[in-house]
Amino acid sequence: MKIHGYADEGLEIEEIVPAELAEITLVATPEELRRIAKFLENCANGIETRGTSWEHEHLSDKDRFFMGSPHFVVFNPECGQ
Repeated sequence: MKIHGYADEGLEIEEIVPAELAEITLVATPEELRRIAKFLENCANGIETRGTSWEHEHLSDKDRFFMGSPHFVVFNPECGQ
């Protein structure tokens, strides 16, 4: 597993270069953690059933509760980067 991310520095999308992170911290309520856990389970199922045709998913695209939250993306390692 690898974790990538970037700081919100107001850059244009074309200028953003994600960096590999050593640690992440989720500051979340129990409800948010359960929603994230459900999202992660669905991602795992998608990768297992669809293989490389499942590339990535955004949490906020699957659960509108997270529309105003930082982007949370799961990427299939079999798809490269």
